Amino acid sequence: MEKYVVKNIVKPDIQLVEELSKFDVSTIYEAQGRIGIMNHEIKPIIQGAAICGPAVTVTCFAGDNLMIHAAVEVCQPGDVLVITTIGQSVFGMIGELIVSALIKRGVIGVVIDAGIRDVAQIRQLGFPIWTRAIHSQGTTKNKGGWVNAPAICGGTQVDPGDIIMADDDGVVVVRKGDVKFALESSQRRGLKEENTKAKIARGELSLDFYGLRKTLQEENVVYYENESQLK
Repeated sequence: MEKYVVKNIVKPDIQLVEELSKFDVSTIYEAQGRIGIMNHEIKPIIQGAAICGPAVTVTCFAGDNLMIHAAVEVCQPGDVLVITTIGQSVFGMIGELIVSALIKRGVIGVVIDAGIRDVAQIRQLGFPIWTRAIHSQGTTKNKGGWVNAPAICGGTQVDPGDIIMADDDGVVVVRKGDVKFALESSQRRGLKEENTKAKIARGELSLDFYGLRKTLQEENVVYYENESQLK
């Protein structure tokens, strides 16, 4: 199988990406039909961070980070580096030095289905990473792989140029051909949530405005005035 690096990839319109970045992971996930969410094991190392940008994908062999070094060269400002491995790995695939190089290239964050190290230093740099593991074990640098090839990260397919949205709730992938749809759906969902917040502020109950009392009845849920009635 040929191993390769694609230097330039097609990316969605930057204005659409900027508009999409106003929303959060949960909203986008729900709005685009409850798809694209990565496994919950992929977690942020910096709470409160959020990123939204096109993916540069990297596929390495477990325990070897050669292709991450190759990927740094093709990264552009605003990109999100998405890293996965052939063979499950919790090795510290990237650390402070690679992160410093990514910052220099204008990369806004990393999503990695493997491990990282130098976490204290990376937090000091303020660089957001979503990772499966934190582990000091280092890597080799002698196995070829792929940069900007389709990849599976966190159980979800990521193609080069797909939009990665990540925050405290996790990571969601928006296919680059679906960005406009995801944006419009998220905008509609956002308006709906604002209306729901207004109802809550007025003291209305979700049981009523979602019509859930009927469901409770259908599920034979019985109401008692107090505990003594249960005896």
